[in-house]
Amino acid sequence: MAKTPPIEPVSGTVVPRYAGPSTFCRLPELRDVPYCDVAILGIPFDSGTSYRPGARFGPQAIRQASRHLRTNFHPAYDTEPFKTIQVADAGDVACNPFNIEEAIAEIEVAADELFKKAPVIMSLGGDHTIAVPLLRSVNKVAGQVALVHFDAHLDTWDTYFGAPYTHGTPFRRAAEEGLFNDDASMHVGIRGPLYSSDDLAKDEELGFKIVHCDELEAHGVDHVVKRIRERVGDNPLYLSIDIDVLDPAHAPGTGTPEIAGITSRELVGIIRGLQGLNLVAADVVEVAPAYDHAEITSLAAATIAFEMVNLVACQS
Repeated sequence: MAKTPPIEPVSGTVVPRYAGPSTFCRLPELRDVPYCDVAILGIPFDSGTSYRPGARFGPQAIRQASRHLRTNFHPAYDTEPFKTIQVADAGDVACNPFNIEEAIAEIEVAADELFKKAPVIMSLGGDHTIAVPLLRSVNKVAGQVALVHFDAHLDTWDTYFGAPYTHGTPFRRAAEEGLFNDDASMHVGIRGPLYSSDDLAKDEELGFKIVHCDELEAHGVDHVVKRIRERVGDNPLYLSIDIDVLDPAHAPGTGTPEIAGITSRELVGIIRGLQGLNLVAADVVEVAPAYDHAEITSLAAATIAFEMVNLVACQS
């Protein structure tokens, strides 16, 4: 039986974009759609931050900034994404702000339940700790994934002050649990000084390859896209995007900014170059609106999430 046509967002030509629902892109809520192809999930958790807190307010800031987007047609993909697939806002996970391990368990349970209703989850963080439960959950439905991680930082440190679960350790824990394909995974946008001269070597032992910011600057977007596509192949893909992969000029509202980052144009160009890969889940994390100015960071995150929705629409 053919699916009914998707319920689309409130149109900006009917209701001004500053009004209407407060969902992502003014989409319908999950409870109001008969089926769902992509679920937008807010995860307002930032107890794993090591410097500036505030990413718990990221999901709502991203939703607010997404009002600005014109979502009817995307010429770069030649898509009408919300006519092609049913996308809905699944609200926020209510996770414990005082107990990290309990919050991680709650996020995993919420994602498990959501995967029963939608084949693709797009998560809005929250700090990068949330990648651990999300990867656990996606493994139950897609198996080992190719993990492509956009970030200024490796996020593969062992512990911070003895704590195993922080926003700087998620991919160490994920490696230990075998949650990603170590022959198909990589970091993009890494830059800046490190805690130890051994950090890069230890990261490589986990199976990651790295595209440093200097490599992007020297060789350009097409070169980076080629490296990612060759690395990922036809594996199911998980995109994890820490907004601090962008230079602070393009994303000041984040907890651990690093100068000399990539531009929003470069990041969007790389994402568009991934069209045709098998995207099964994604996250956009570390938006801390208290440090933002004029919604620069929130708008970047909302746009990135919308770009990834278009990747999924192209798969349909």
